Amino acid sequence: MGANELADIDAVVTWVDGADPAHQQKLSAYLSRTGSVRGGSAHTTRFNDAGELDYCLASLLRFAPWLRRIHVVTDMQVPRQLPRLADSAYADRVRLVDHREIFSGFEEFLPTFNSESISSVLWRIPGLAEQFLYINDDMMLLRPVREADFFRDGKMVVRGKWLPQSEYDWKRRVAGWWKRLTGTVSARHSNLATQQAGARLAGFDRRYYRLYHNPYPMRRSLLKDYFEKNPEKLTGNISHRLRSPTQFNSESLSIHLGIAHEAALLDNALYTVQLKPRDQSSLRLWHKMARADADPRAAFVVVQSLELASPEVQARIVAWLDRRVGHLEDVLSGATSPAQTLAGQ
Repeated sequence: MGANELADIDAVVTWVDGADPAHQQKLSAYLSRTGSVRGGSAHTTRFNDAGELDYCLASLLRFAPWLRRIHVVTDMQVPRQLPRLADSAYADRVRLVDHREIFSGFEEFLPTFNSESISSVLWRIPGLAEQFLYINDDMMLLRPVREADFFRDGKMVVRGKWLPQSEYDWKRRVAGWWKRLTGTVSARHSNLATQQAGARLAGFDRRYYRLYHNPYPMRRSLLKDYFEKNPEKLTGNISHRLRSPTQFNSESLSIHLGIAHEAALLDNALYTVQLKPRDQSSLRLWHKMARADADPRAAFVVVQSLELASPEVQARIVAWLDRRVGHLEDVLSGATSPAQTLAGQ
């Protein structure tokens, strides 16, 4: 791989507006046709848009100005932020990508409502840089970051920890046995299970590197080469319109291919603050935000299901995001806050 091919870094952001009547009609039609019920992988919270994309894009443009291009992946939708960007100095740096582009040749699997399926074909974005960051729309940067925080000498900088595969983890096996005995097995498809499946495809049968939730550095060629040699794996993974326990996580596959090919570095110097208003008490949320303000290693934040929080909690989180990240309009107008981009850090 030539040096020029490794010079550019793109970002890929996946987004959906679940309140869009066209999206709702597509999902309802699919559920009706297949006899499925809304819930679990089809729960409305998976598709809700609470305005997080505004903060996500603002943070990328403000705190990662070295990104060559930001690709926003949607299903025949146009986020309200895109027209505003079209008339700005950032017009050439943010591009809308439709599912039909990345599922070209696999149109029979559209429409899809499955992030695991969508992430499996992000490497097929036309013109995508060899090095790219995969980011969910509810994730934001909290401070200026460098290219070397994600890629060094062509290697992906990976955040997580080694764990045994569940088959070799007696604690998880006992916990699973107890849940089955007591009838408390969750109907949710486990992210850890899909990560483990991705690791196994890369040859890691006894252990896996559990990925923390953060911007995922990925190499386009690793996935391209793997799926060209194993086309049935790609077809099998993207055939599911909703999440399935038989799927694998493509971010995990990419990272483990990188580890196997000595194209990954394991480094947890920076970490993600996870705010879950639905599951965490307000005191815990305030503590997490205060800790992030005090710790420069807190470089990323994920705000999950903000719309499910009480009005008071929503208002306080939004005020914190306004202070730490700022709005896209601020970036487009040339404003240098928040905090003068953290005092020129």
